[in-house]
Amino acid sequence: MDELRKLVADVLDRDEASIGYETHFLNELQVDSLMALEVLVTLERRYQVKLGEDELKQLTCLRSVHELLRARGAMAD
Repeated sequence: MDELRKLVADVLDRDEASIGYETHFLNELQVDSLMALEVLVTLERRYQVKLGEDELKQLTCLRSVHELLRARGAMAD
């Protein structure tokens, strides 16, 4: 989870400590659609998965990112 937090923090240019497991990307971090797309592309490259637009809408917090990657077999528990 720490690796995922660091990856997302780097893409969003945020301090890792500001991104909790349930921190809402849109409401709390003001992530816009361009930043969300950048996170999506970075996740695809790092974890070798293909994510669709509908899945992008599901990525609301670090927990949802982790769960999606885990469901795709790209990340261990």
